[in-house]
Amino acid sequence: MNARFSASPGRRRALALLARGVLMLLVPRHLRAAAPMPVVVLTGYPEEMTSRFEAAFAKAHPQYRLSIRWYHGAEALSLLSGPGQGGVDVYWAASPRTFDRLKAAGAFQSAGIDRDGLPDHVGGTRISDADGYYLATELAGYGFVFDAAELGRLGVAVPRDWTDLADPRLAGRIALPNPARVGFAQVMADIVLQSYGWERGWALWSEIAGLSVLVGSGGRRVAEAVGPGRAAIGLSIDFLAAAAIAGGAPLGFAYPRHGGINPAHIAITAGAPNPDGARAFARFVLSGEGQRLLADPDIRRLPVRPAVYAGLPVGYHDPFAAAAAGGYAYDNAAGRDRLALVASAFEQMYVQGHEHLAALWGRIHAAERRGLDARAMRARLCAPPLSETEAAAPVMLARFRDRPDGAEGAPRRVEIDWQWAAAKARSEVGRMLDEAGA
Repeated sequence: MNARFSASPGRRRALALLARGVLMLLVPRHLRAAAPMPVVVLTGYPEEMTSRFEAAFAKAHPQYRLSIRWYHGAEALSLLSGPGQGGVDVYWAASPRTFDRLKAAGAFQSAGIDRDGLPDHVGGTRISDADGYYLATELAGYGFVFDAAELGRLGVAVPRDWTDLADPRLAGRIALPNPARVGFAQVMADIVLQSYGWERGWALWSEIAGLSVLVGSGGRRVAEAVGPGRAAIGLSIDFLAAAAIAGGAPLGFAYPRHGGINPAHIAITAGAPNPDGARAFARFVLSGEGQRLLADPDIRRLPVRPAVYAGLPVGYHDPFAAAAAGGYAYDNAAGRDRLALVASAFEQMYVQGHEHLAALWGRIHAAERRGLDARAMRARLCAPPLSETEAAAPVMLARFRDRPDGAEGAPRRVEIDWQWAAAKARSEVGRMLDEAGA
């Protein structure tokens, strides 16, 4: 058989492409269709989200083509701080601390986008950079993912606020993420401290931690831990719970009265190879069309454009309406510098020695059911690791501020002191319970 007709399919495709290229060279330049210009987007978002934006953006702006690259936290920080910024045009992610650091390092240029209809705040939380270097694209709300049937079997109502979690009937049935290992949980820990005050907030966390099972890493594992025979409730962020619900899990999600918001952002890199395309994509994400994509059942995020909520399904959580009613008072600017410190203190006090802590709270609750006075025991077990004044000291904050999310490196001497203080308190409370016969 003639070799021309026996070529492999791969060879025939290669020859066809070569022929097409030769023909294109014969077509006058002004008649050729311009190839779409790439817009390189660095993101931590999952493919089920980025693919929808990619398709919609291509339809709206056929002159551009998105090139998605997936990086997380410290990886993105390293790449965008380096020479050439990896050829990236846009950084789009839910990592507020990373955006802060990159702005400080001069990694972004001014977004230069009309912000009409895009608020800078939700309640007390600033969501976009005051100088316009990065803009909020979507919001995630903190709250409680729950199994209604499991709560019913325990005789516990769906919690309306954080204080409702300090219910002895929930012992061993709360899934609690470790703020030192689960990124979103740092703000969650600080919401309680701001909402109830430093002393009462740490006391509440001590009791909640004593009633909980710990989730050491991976935010998605909180919702996975909730269900029949497992936890009845988990402390989470809404889109992670929505993903589990969309996957068929029989769960619900409740927003507490003292709520908190975690914004995601978009920024154009200082050395963007395609700044016009980058700006076009940022505008699209913030447009009404882009914001409505966030309500897709497979994405289920909270838009940052308030006008979009009028067209969303009944019952879709509107953080702007909740803020107008007095919710979302959390001040993220005030809490930002201390998040790493709070997360570390939480870990030393309640994660290290957790089994002992849970046993002590079980004994305290049992003693109170018998009518014993456990106020002194509570006071000792609930004492914070340091005062709010000490936590606000610049020297103390500086020890923790630049610690990457989830990183092991830390000021170990301070952490060892906190561990020792917590162990000493647990030992003393154990003796007090023994002496009371509890």
